[in-house]
Amino acid sequence: MLFYHPSYSSLSLPPKHRFPIEKYHLLYQQLLQTPCANWLTQPTVVASFEQLSLCHDPEYVAAFLNGMLASSDVKRMGFPWSERLVERTLHSVGAALEAAQLALSRGFAANLSGGYHHAFSDRAAGFCIFNDLAIAARHLIRTGQADSVLLLDCDVHQGDGSAEILAADPQIITCSLHCEQNFPKLKQQSDYDFALPKGSSDEVYLATLNEALGLCTRLHQPDIILYNAGADIYHHDELGHFDISLDGVLARDTLVLKHAKRNHIPLMATLGGGYQRNVGRLVDVHLQLFIALQQVWPERFVPFPPGQ
Repeated sequence: MLFYHPSYSSLSLPPKHRFPIEKYHLLYQQLLQTPCANWLTQPTVVASFEQLSLCHDPEYVAAFLNGMLASSDVKRMGFPWSERLVERTLHSVGAALEAAQLALSRGFAANLSGGYHHAFSDRAAGFCIFNDLAIAARHLIRTGQADSVLLLDCDVHQGDGSAEILAADPQIITCSLHCEQNFPKLKQQSDYDFALPKGSSDEVYLATLNEALGLCTRLHQPDIILYNAGADIYHHDELGHFDISLDGVLARDTLVLKHAKRNHIPLMATLGGGYQRNVGRLVDVHLQLFIALQQVWPERFVPFPPGQ
């Protein structure tokens, strides 16, 4: 299933705000015109205080939920606080939890939001409030639904928050494939960091990703892959710094999905970052994941019988 909630694009942001909030709704509208339409659904899980506290300091969680963050914390978060922001955040994290659990039984699921990998245990950063994939990974481990989880982060920016939160979790493997000369300036230590130089091409990127996937699978035999499919590796991304073509983005997503299918590993995907003023072009980059999905798992788009 592909989870989308109207709150994903419901924020009223200041003029010229850097975050492309409308991309979620536009992507949803595009997917309605494809075979993916049969898989679109609204999440039913709203993340609880206890679930958020699996990875975040309860005082920080309470401060965000109650609108009590310090002004410096709000500035670092990147969004003005509002009740709509709280609603959006809880639905997005809840959808990550729901999608991860569903992927275990059906092989694949995605959240049309998420990938908020800059959120640290005690603070927000870079438009990331709560670390959805870290929370989902810990939830799967704590509830006994998985013994080993691979958090594969292919956003152009390092998953620094994920690395910090999960540093002491041997059952959750953090693997970040990112641009070395990009945000954040101060990197954290993931279990596996593949830092590529500015201007890296399709060929170099895909070879490195293939190496990373093979290594993590051989050594850890994950029960599930949680995949941050950031669109900001694209060469027209204004915050990206890689030289990856649109075909390269499709090849990346295809490689990850084929690897998961070939090795019988369930996979849950989130959108991750993407920063283009031309939001229509940005949506085209995110669409590559769903084009790859239809090519790799065409059988997933046969409608389920009633009641299934």
